[in-house]
Amino acid sequence: MTVKTIPHFLNGEETQGVGERTQPVFNPATGEQTGELRLADAADLEAAVANARKAAESWGEVSLSRRTAVLFRFRELVAAHVEDLAALVTAEHGKVISDAKGEIGRGLEVIEFACGIPQLLKGAYSDQASTGIDVFSYRQPVGVVAGITPFNFPVMVPLWMAPVAIATGNAFILKPSERDPSASLLLARLWTEAGLPDGVFQVLHGGKETVDGLLTHPDVDAISFVGSTPIAKYVHETATAHGKRVQALGGAKNHAIILPDADMDNAADHLAAAAFGSAGERCMAISVAVAVGEAADALVGKVADRAQAVQVAEGTEPDAEMGPIITAASRDRMASIVTAAADAGAALVVDGREFTVPGKEGGNWFGPTVLDQVGTDMEAYTEEIFGPVLSVVRVETVEEAIELINANPYGNGTAIFTSSGSNARKFHRGVHVGMIGVNVPIPVPVAYHSFGGWKNSLFGDKHIYGEEGVAFYTRAKVITQRWPEPTHASGATYNFPSN
Repeated sequence: MTVKTIPHFLNGEETQGVGERTQPVFNPATGEQTGELRLADAADLEAAVANARKAAESWGEVSLSRRTAVLFRFRELVAAHVEDLAALVTAEHGKVISDAKGEIGRGLEVIEFACGIPQLLKGAYSDQASTGIDVFSYRQPVGVVAGITPFNFPVMVPLWMAPVAIATGNAFILKPSERDPSASLLLARLWTEAGLPDGVFQVLHGGKETVDGLLTHPDVDAISFVGSTPIAKYVHETATAHGKRVQALGGAKNHAIILPDADMDNAADHLAAAAFGSAGERCMAISVAVAVGEAADALVGKVADRAQAVQVAEGTEPDAEMGPIITAASRDRMASIVTAAADAGAALVVDGREFTVPGKEGGNWFGPTVLDQVGTDMEAYTEEIFGPVLSVVRVETVEEAIELINANPYGNGTAIFTSSGSNARKFHRGVHVGMIGVNVPIPVPVAYHSFGGWKNSLFGDKHIYGEEGVAFYTRAKVITQRWPEPTHASGATYNFPSN
């Protein structure tokens, strides 16, 4: 197999950069190396930021009609290249093609939202707030934004950030995951084809040194981050200490409550999809099923049946429902956590530790796994496994289930399965979680709302995309003005004018 070189995309073109370090990129379904990623050094980072700073100064002055024209063209180009983008995602991430297309579809929704930026940036005007004085407000871009994105959604998460940042007049530097970087380069080429000026969208590859450089560079104004909680906290603390605006979305431990009055077949179907889809490698995956009372035995049996029926294969196979794990190290960590839970007394109902795909033994395979009777002190409960492992915790009442969720340090997403409106209302009003589903297992908000959790799942006060995204990527100005007639001009007074 030919190993391709994966370059940066700076100032409108692909470039090897001047850094000499590289990192291999693998196909997780086969274990074979497919790419050699160029990593930035300090000079590459300086060049990217300088390009962005120059581009931001001019792009921020471009009219809203011209900006939206670029966004509309970009939207059409992304839609026309769904197959190409999905193939790149599957080759480097491992998720099945249908799932890769699904993430691109959610990204397209945010592009469409950003196309409405003229309406979203409308200011406010108060005529005659005081005698002869008018007050008005509007929003301006922050300048240079860096987006640091995770491996699990190499198209969707950059599209949660960049379209809104660019529509509001900023320049955007994308630092994608080193594990699946190729889709970001195709996005960069599509931005250029759409007519975006050079330097407004750039792709800079690198590791911790590059991240730290972006967090501390004086010409980077804002940071958008999605990743694990420890890194999100580090990003927030470091960047804010250097005077930057930061939104840092962290990890999760998402619970779904299943009440005895729920449709058990419906709940089991959705729990299996939410736990095992995308191999569980998503921050909105349901990793804990909280079975209330007599719901437990029926639920565990039905979920186990569905776990065993999941078609696990290379993502390009037409009947594949779940692909491999991103790295062998991640797979081995999952196996260790499952083993520890079983040793501590959890019931290993479905065991995916020894799963493999014939002919693809070099891949990072881990089958759907179901653990019952999981204790809240077990690592399977306390850690974000980020894999196809569903832990079942048993409680007696909905109140106990809500208390369990609220005691957890994460607050990203949660769900309830019930036919009781009163219990659903008690649940969504009482849980300390940012995104809640009622008979919906993965409640990712549509593009015109905003995505973000509570507690250790979000650092910073603004959620991503939607109207909060527009507010994050802009600064507000309020202007108080008076235009007195020359013949009636008066001298200044020492009191505050209020009427």
